[in-house]
Amino acid sequence: MSRRRAASALALILAIRAGAALPQSPIPKPQSPPPAWLPLIGEYGAGADRLLVREDEGRLEILIGRRPYTLTSAPDGFTVDSGPYRGGAARFERSPGGLVARLVLGGTLLPRRAVGTEEGVTFRITPLHPVDSLREAALAMRPPPQPAGLRRPDLVDLTTLDRRIKLDIRYATTNDFLGSAMYTSARAFLQRPAAEALRRALLWLVPQGYGLLIHDAYRPWYVTRMFWDATPDSLHMFVANPDSGSKHNRGCAVDLSLYDLRTGAPIRMVGGYDEFSPRSYADYPGGTSLQRWYRALLRTAMEREGFKVIPEEWWHFDYKDWQRYPVLDLSFEALAARRTPGSPD
Repeated sequence: MSRRRAASALALILAIRAGAALPQSPIPKPQSPPPAWLPLIGEYGAGADRLLVREDEGRLEILIGRRPYTLTSAPDGFTVDSGPYRGGAARFERSPGGLVARLVLGGTLLPRRAVGTEEGVTFRITPLHPVDSLREAALAMRPPPQPAGLRRPDLVDLTTLDRRIKLDIRYATTNDFLGSAMYTSARAFLQRPAAEALRRALLWLVPQGYGLLIHDAYRPWYVTRMFWDATPDSLHMFVANPDSGSKHNRGCAVDLSLYDLRTGAPIRMVGGYDEFSPRSYADYPGGTSLQRWYRALLRTAMEREGFKVIPEEWWHFDYKDWQRYPVLDLSFEALAARRTPGSPD
C-alpha cells in the first residue's frame, strides 16, 4: 500500500472511531488495469515458493507474504525490480489451450494454483448426502432452545424499502454451491432495524453510482441444518453451525454485493459470491486495485450503519443487535401470509 493510500485508510479508521462524517469513498477510485494483465493475476507455486500476482495502483506485482515486488515489462516478459528475485526474469507460460499455466521466475517454475472459480462460474461442492434426504431430515428437527426476553421478530421484505435494492437469491435456484434449490421462493427479509440500516447504506452508495444486490438475508433454520450436513468438515468455516443457529436465522445477516446503477451490471469483486476459497476472505490481498476498492466501498457503506463483515466472507455482514433476536424457522410463505391484509400478525 502506498503512503497516500495508507494515510487515506488511517483517516477513515479515525473518522469511524470518532463518529465523524465519512468521506464519499474510502480511497480514490483506481483505474482498470490493462486487459492483458488480468489472465496473469492469481496464485502460483506451493509451500515456501507460493506467491501471488496482483495489480496495485497501475503496477503488476508479485506478493510474497505481504511484501510486494513490482514487475516491469521487458521484451521477453517482465523483470523484478527488488527483493529476492531482483533483476531476474519473470515469464508467464500458457497451456496449449491458451490459459496461463505457470510462472517462470528466476529459473524457478511455479505452476498456477487453482483458487476459487473462473469469472461467472458458481462454486460447487458435492453434498455429503442427497439434498432431498437432507431436507426431509432437517424439516423433522427443531431449532436450538432460545433464551427468554428476546425481541419479537419484525421481518421486513427488503424489496419494499427501495427499488434500487435488487435480488439475486441464488438459494432459490440451482445456481448455488449445492446445485439444488434450497428456498421455495426468491425473497429477502431482515429485522426492521437491520432493514432500515441497510437502506441508509444504500442511500450513501447511490450518489456514487451503486445499488445493492442481495444474495441472501433471513434464512429458515432448517436450511442452515441442510448446509451443515451437506458440507465436508474441511469447509465448515463457510457454513454456520445449526446447534447455535446463525445470524441469518435471526434475520440479522445479509449476503450482498454492488451493482452499477447506470448499467444494472453486477460489480466484479476479487472473488465470487459463496466461493469457498481464500479469495472470499475480507482481507484477501489479491485481484486488482479496482476490485479491492469495490470491496472496501461495500464494507464502508455497511459498517457505518452498524453491520460488520465476517473475516471469511467479504459479502456477509451481521447486524449489531443480532443477539437480541431468536433463531427462527419460518418459511418465506409464512412470513408473506403474516403481512397479508386481514391476516393475524
